[in-house]
Amino acid sequence: MTLLFVLLIIAIFACMLWAIGYMKKLNLSFNARVLIALAVGIIFGALLQIIVKDKEVLGTSVSWISIVGSAYVKLLTMVAFPLIFISIVKSVAMQESGMGKSTFRIMAVFLITVFIAAMVSGSLSAVFGLNADGLNSGENELHRQEVLMEKQADFSKLPMQEQIVNIIPTNPFYALTGQGNNATLAVVFFAFMIGLAAMQLKNYKKDVADRFIQGVQDISDVIMHLVRIIIRLTPYGVLALMIKITATSDWQAILKLVNFILISYAAMIIMVIVHMLYLLTAGLNPFTFYRKSMSNLLFAFTSRSSAATLPITINNAENNLGVPEGIANLASTLGTSVGQNGCAGVFPAMVAVMIAPTMGINPLSIAFLVEVALLCVLASFGTVGVGGGATFTAIVVLSALNFPVGLVGLLISVEPIIDMGRTALNISDSLLAGVIAAKRTGVLNEEIYNRKEIVD
Repeated sequence: MTLLFVLLIIAIFACMLWAIGYMKKLNLSFNARVLIALAVGIIFGALLQIIVKDKEVLGTSVSWISIVGSAYVKLLTMVAFPLIFISIVKSVAMQESGMGKSTFRIMAVFLITVFIAAMVSGSLSAVFGLNADGLNSGENELHRQEVLMEKQADFSKLPMQEQIVNIIPTNPFYALTGQGNNATLAVVFFAFMIGLAAMQLKNYKKDVADRFIQGVQDISDVIMHLVRIIIRLTPYGVLALMIKITATSDWQAILKLVNFILISYAAMIIMVIVHMLYLLTAGLNPFTFYRKSMSNLLFAFTSRSSAATLPITINNAENNLGVPEGIANLASTLGTSVGQNGCAGVFPAMVAVMIAPTMGINPLSIAFLVEVALLCVLASFGTVGVGGGATFTAIVVLSALNFPVGLVGLLISVEPIIDMGRTALNISDSLLAGVIAAKRTGVLNEEIYNRKEIVD
């Protein structure tokens, strides 16, 4: 009987996959297919959790469904590092216009928006009276606290100066496999150096440099075509990922922290409005920006991984928003490690404000909120060599304030729900940085940005 139920659930899921494929034949837009997949995934996952009482049946069924979602995420992760490497080499070697000036502008967007995100989330948390009193520690939460304390000890052994130096890879081929805490930035650095060498080689051996650049261009074309093939699978991946999330989440534990979730999302929505205002200051239509980025942000929301979303982000920035290839790669890549609005701004500030009353600090104090926001900005750079995103940034901020880090462990039950919004906000900021940098340096292709067609 157990096997029969599992086969029935898998058969229903297979029919959903077929239906998504059929929607393409009906010429339904890419964004529409992704939205439908998201909605159907939520509904089907919720029904599974409500109807299927046998945990073995539910677990086995979800594990088979997860093959589609996990495979899609792995495909994107597989192509991410080759895409970063070859695109940045090409852009530097060909001396793409605006690359130098754009780096400063990209970082400026990250810094400004992280500071605003921390101020917004911290202020909301203080105004609505979020605090750490009354939170209970379950077995999972206690284990999480122990892990965090160990990680805090390990992190404190690695000063910021060493993290910065570690961006230079001792073995670039190891970094290209995605291994190591600072692999992304190490690949960016190595690619930049290779591109710089090829650019300077033009002065000595122009024929060699030209052949190299042409070879890089050919490889780039192949990789970008591979990216487009994988991106077309997005609706299928979104469906499977949402089924897994809604079918396996602990909703009772989540309801206990509903205030934290609501305020988190309120802060993230306000930051989206901030991003829209930022676009308006550059003379760009923010509704065009988000209409074209919808499928990109939805995948970030479901996958909870900026790194896995990276190929989609680069493709969207370049082909739908008119950002030159080099700037699109640089902004999107840096955005996976530096200045993340959700992970480095919203989350650490909220946690700090929740703990403040227990430490005898007035969370409504402007001086305190500004201090927290500045620490979030610094921590967004301080964690470039360490994986862990929001958790590590929160550890850095809380440690700098001499606050206990255990509260981060108590929020484990809502981590997936919060992380979905955080990741989408991080991607929005990466796209914003690329668009603003390209616009300010005069290299944004506004014809592509303003056209109605969306390239998937």
